[in-house]
Amino acid sequence: MNKHTKLAILIAPLLLVIGYIGSDYFIQYQSEQDKLFQLVPDGSCDILAQNCVLKSGEFKVNVFDKDGVTTVNTTFPLDSAILFMVEQDDKTIAYPLKMADSPYYWNSSTPLRKRLITGEKQKLRLIATIKGGQYISEFYSQVAN
Repeated sequence: MNKHTKLAILIAPLLLVIGYIGSDYFIQYQSEQDKLFQLVPDGSCDILAQNCVLKSGEFKVNVFDKDGVTTVNTTFPLDSAILFMVEQDDKTIAYPLKMADSPYYWNSSTPLRKRLITGEKQKLRLIATIKGGQYISEFYSQVAN
């Protein structure tokens, strides 16, 4: 065995360990980068009837209003959630949602119920954040007759 072969046999395990540790750091770095996903309504949305599901792949969000408290229920735990009500002139009013019992449930008091009872469509936007990934949606809710 020549000296180059001996050196390769000695260095190979060291390079294997360094490569393994380096790939772990790279994967962790990639997972922390900001990502943007679009949530799409699964059918029509009627928030008062608790029939508004937004989805993106396996991630689902249920938006509903009960007694003036708008709640967002998700299939994966959230870091934060913000609901926006869009006015006629495209001005938005933000309603930061607070965690209820667990990171799967977020809620806030909103005037959404009062607006939807009139029968008009209400344009809404939702931003849900999970570990650097942002799930966004723009959708309409209307009370079904």
